[in-house]
Amino acid sequence: MIHKIVNDKPTKIFVGFTAFFVANALIAEAIGMKLFSLEGLFGMKPANFTLFGQSGLAFTLTCGVILWPLEFVITDIINEFYGPKAVRRISITAVILISYAFLMYFIAIALPPAQAWLSSSHQQGVENIQSSFSAIFGQNMRIIVGSLVAFLVSQAVDVFVFQKIKKVTGNKKLWLRATGSTLVSQLVDSYIVLFIAFSGLFSWQLILAVGIMNYLYKFTLAIILTPVIYLVEGRIEKYVGHDVAHQMKQAAMGEETIFENIPTAG
Repeated sequence: MIHKIVNDKPTKIFVGFTAFFVANALIAEAIGMKLFSLEGLFGMKPANFTLFGQSGLAFTLTCGVILWPLEFVITDIINEFYGPKAVRRISITAVILISYAFLMYFIAIALPPAQAWLSSSHQQGVENIQSSFSAIFGQNMRIIVGSLVAFLVSQAVDVFVFQKIKKVTGNKKLWLRATGSTLVSQLVDSYIVLFIAFSGLFSWQLILAVGIMNYLYKFTLAIILTPVIYLVEGRIEKYVGHDVAHQMKQAAMGEETIFENIPTAG
């Protein structure tokens, strides 16, 4: 029984995607405290947009946005081959493990630092390594909650839109349901995290303006990454075989349990 599960190709793919999905989310949360200039990355001057009366806006983004678009690519692939139940499962798993990671961060911050560690910070050119450690890993609780809520809600929206389009298009036009669902869910994601994290601190005009700037980046990246979905889909079909891939897609449309009616392809 165990050997059958371990050697089953659809199972191995699902486990691999789940591991990458969770690891990607954890890394994105960990590096999300750093902001970078998208214009600076390409050697350009700040955009200086004016939106909702807010001037001087530029593409200042968190490093987490480098990885989050990949989460929606994986979501669409899982949705295509395994269905919405599988997406919900890996999304909840990711949120639980991210929450666990932040709990460990806060415990690590609270532990009394060793004098040897504090002394070593001067050799690294860091004035106070404990303060630096706390600043990096001790994110504001509103940002953490906003990020997790936005992630769960946007994933649910992505699955819903994807399945609605798929019921109309069947197995055709993967680009439409993948890109369409991502564009809608990314818009939801952008504003939920901003309103939870910064309402009462920023004006609603600034939140709307920053949200649009973030969404423009996500919108562009969603279009750029569409070919990646086709590439991954092709690799999966080649790995499991066309017939098995077709049965996986049919099962995914019918709300069966993850591997119901999918034959072993080991």
